[in-house]
Amino acid sequence: PMQAALNTPSPTHTALPDTSATQAAPAASANALAHYQIIRRNGAVVPFEPQKIAVAMMKAFLAVHGTQGAASASVREVVDNLTQNVSRALMRSRPGGGTFHIEDVQDQVELGLMRGGLLGGLAAWTGFTLPSAALLILFAYGAGSIAGSQMGAGLLHGLKLVAVAIVAQAVMGMARNLCADRVRASIATVALIVMLVAPSSFFQIGVIVAGGFAGWLLCGSEAQATHDTFVMPVSKGLGLCFLAAFFGLLALAFVPMPAGPLALFDAFYRSGALVFGGGHVVLPLLHDAVVTPGWVSDGAFLAGYGAAQAVPGPLFTFAAYLGAVAGIPPAGVAGAVIALFAIFVPGVLCLLGTLPFWHTLRSRPAAQAAMRGTNAAVVGLLGAALYNPVWTSAVQKPTDFAVAAAGFVLLLAWRAPPLLVVVLGALAGMGLSFAR
Repeated sequence: PMQAALNTPSPTHTALPDTSATQAAPAASANALAHYQIIRRNGAVVPFEPQKIAVAMMKAFLAVHGTQGAASASVREVVDNLTQNVSRALMRSRPGGGTFHIEDVQDQVELGLMRGGLLGGLAAWTGFTLPSAALLILFAYGAGSIAGSQMGAGLLHGLKLVAVAIVAQAVMGMARNLCADRVRASIATVALIVMLVAPSSFFQIGVIVAGGFAGWLLCGSEAQATHDTFVMPVSKGLGLCFLAAFFGLLALAFVPMPAGPLALFDAFYRSGALVFGGGHVVLPLLHDAVVTPGWVSDGAFLAGYGAAQAVPGPLFTFAAYLGAVAGIPPAGVAGAVIALFAIFVPGVLCLLGTLPFWHTLRSRPAAQAAMRGTNAAVVGLLGAALYNPVWTSAVQKPTDFAVAAAGFVLLLAWRAPPLLVVVLGALAGMGLSFAR
């Protein structure tokens, strides 16, 4: 519910909900808010609206505690306070205005929830993650049964074409905001070329590191020192323990394992640990983890990726689908649970491990410059993934390109909801299957 609400456009003439009408906006004028924008998961850039954070958090609270929470003054007060803290933190990170990715907002929400208790953060994560994971598991079972029919094969092919449109729009949106100058555009281009020539997870790590180094050298003029006043809920000693667990499990994830539950866990842990930027950027890592060893076919991978655009919640829940259809044991629901748990664990460990040191790190202009270069490299990684495997696996004929192009225009120019594009793409795929 939380990510779905954050990605949902606000009706133009609808009054703000009670939870955010008076307190959700940070201590800043409307003119100050006008300098900030949000990149949605589908790549669209929209104005920053703090009240939507309040709506999203209220939906998460209701998903966990039930509808009776809507009438609770204490719940509304918690939502209002969290919204103010999240908004202030985001604006303080870019004092002169700027653009945030939707997952930057989610990270701040999770931090706010954890400051109120780790169990609260876990409950909220459960509330907005499990619904989409359950839907994708159901799709995994349904996709296997319909793939043999002409209509079912057409539907799955249509979903692959939807994936082309969505990833293309994401690349354009990220490039517009993260590669706004010649230096960062060049970093992204070099990253794209490297990944096209040597598409492997090891080179992906190298590209990200090299992008950060290039940003540190070349993007320092735009960085500004920032200062926070938040008290982090994790001590330095405990943070080091979390970091040790993160790197220890990552090292074990590279140890060859026979096909089975441990190999499945390792594959998804690697993907979750090595991804930078979240969202669509995880696509090449997941492809390398499950398609390269032959656990999941290219067609099944892209069909599931297209279906993942139609469900609420974080894109990482795509792992549940892949775990369910994987051609190694345990597969099914058990495989989905292992994959879902494994892909989220490294992010949690890394977040908790870096919290005690975050103030010091982000206050350094050099660290901000490195992040600019890293973000640009991530755009190149996603651009390479757009070509291989997304384009090469889905677009085989001129009619395929026509469907993908139509979906791209709907997303980019008409700002159509991804769910609508998914439905239309599936229908177009079925129509093409009968025309052929």
